[in-house]
Amino acid sequence: MSNRQALELIADLVPQGSRVLDLGCGDGALLALLRDRRGCRGYGVELDDAKVLAGVQRGVNVLQRNLEEGLSLFEDNSFDVVLQLDTLQNLRNTEDMLRETARVGRIGIVSFPNFAHWPNRLRVLQGRMPVTKVLPYQWYDTPNIRVGTFADFEILARKNGLHILDAFGLHEGEVVRHWPNLLASTAVFKFEHR
Repeated sequence: MSNRQALELIADLVPQGSRVLDLGCGDGALLALLRDRRGCRGYGVELDDAKVLAGVQRGVNVLQRNLEEGLSLFEDNSFDVVLQLDTLQNLRNTEDMLRETARVGRIGIVSFPNFAHWPNRLRVLQGRMPVTKVLPYQWYDTPNIRVGTFADFEILARKNGLHILDAFGLHEGEVVRHWPNLLASTAVFKFEHR
């Protein structure tokens, strides 16, 4: 799946005209797409200087902030949708950030590499850590602090009082709804706080 296809798939999950917060927004491409195609407005949060600049050059609002510091600058229900795409696995305070996502947004959308994807399982059975398109780093130089699975997130969501509105996997341009814990390289969840 191209990056553009993935962005469009995620954009389709965001209601038209939403106020959006994109945590770990990168270069602001998704926020720009949401603004231009879905009439959304909002902010991105990004730490990397070059990515903040790229987002500003795209004409999106980007706050430079370390997500490990939390979201205390935002009030409850400040946003219709909070996006957390490929960021959870890089955070030390994963559960706290998930609760904060649910606090500041009416809907949360998260995605992360699914470590239970069958090629990853096979690689671990062979005694090695997986290196794939979605997990492209060697074990010793990965930015991922933790790994998770589709099934693990379902348990974490329940534990934190989150109601899953939609859940599916992605793999090589395809949406995976049948056995996503086994067949999807990326997990995607849309949820709300109960």
